[in-house]
Amino acid sequence: MPTDTKRVRGPEVSQSPSLYANKPADVDSSHGPRADGRQRDQVDVRPVFVRCGLVSQAKGSAYIEAGNTKLMCCVYGPRETERKDETDMKCGRLTTDMRFAPFSCPERGSWIQGSQDKDFSLMLHESLQPTLCLHKYPRSQIEVNVVVLENSGSVLAHAITCASLALADAGIEMYDLVLGCSIRQDGASYVVDPSYTEENSCSTVSSENQGRLTVAFLPSLNQISGLQSDGEMTEETLTAGVRTCIEGCYKLYPVIQQALTSAVRKAAPPPSES
Repeated sequence: MPTDTKRVRGPEVSQSPSLYANKPADVDSSHGPRADGRQRDQVDVRPVFVRCGLVSQAKGSAYIEAGNTKLMCCVYGPRETERKDETDMKCGRLTTDMRFAPFSCPERGSWIQGSQDKDFSLMLHESLQPTLCLHKYPRSQIEVNVVVLENSGSVLAHAITCASLALADAGIEMYDLVLGCSIRQDGASYVVDPSYTEENSCSTVSSENQGRLTVAFLPSLNQISGLQSDGEMTEETLTAGVRTCIEGCYKLYPVIQQALTSAVRKAAPPPSES
């Protein structure tokens, strides 16, 4: 079996540095403020840093950073599609690919696309396709590639927002931007924009109303283009969670608008001197 010459392998008896990391004190996570200072049962999202047009080789690109969650998205096309059938003759095709970098999670992964990557890619496709004017790109294909550089929770919601920014930066005609927001329901309490630890923890003994919810929302049209729910939640809890996610999307909307405006002004040619 050939050896991997592109990576310096550690010794067989080496230990992960995470074993020696300082573990936080055990606290009752169902009451009081969260680990990062945000409040529970409130629409309290993490500060977001957004930048467009960072990858010159792509038609459009975007980078988003929410807390320690970092994602990069590149858009290529519209280009001539490889497979031509009756559907492609009438409208274009959207392809999405979402992958986690090997170093993005606490446990090192692989570049090979796993089941979670495929599920996220499908959810990303379902959230973006209703917003694109694909009928204006017949016989064409638009490729959206998302790479998670660091996973600190709510990666799917931020991937939807990042991909929407990249599509707008590429000049693809859209009906509206798509913003994503997620919550973690833990019994009678919930947290908005959960971190990696909050997503994978459970503070209550009861199994009722335990789950996660991610919503893709079109703020100008006031429509939902995608929804993913994991776990078991009652109808009332799910309805309230959707409303909470929509409110979180509206909080992110001004930041996304400002980022797009800055990118357009930067790419615009200087005014001619008359």
